[in-house]
Amino acid sequence: MDWDDEVDAAGLLCPLPVLRARKRLLALAPGAVLRLIATDPASIVDVPHFCAGAGHELLSQSQEGRAQVFLIRRGQG
Repeated sequence: MDWDDEVDAAGLLCPLPVLRARKRLLALAPGAVLRLIATDPASIVDVPHFCAGAGHELLSQSQEGRAQVFLIRRGQG
């Protein structure tokens, strides 16, 4: 799947990956897709929770090496 923008939050600890994703999503148009790369183990829980609470759609979550890779579609809000 293609994405419109990417945040590499590898090496950052909670809550920074989610905060960086939130900031970048706010700058994108509704419907745009953000690729988030995170190595913080808490991101497995934090990112889906953030998406559900903020009205964004978590399109996929996968592991690439030590990193979790998330594709998030920006919501309308």
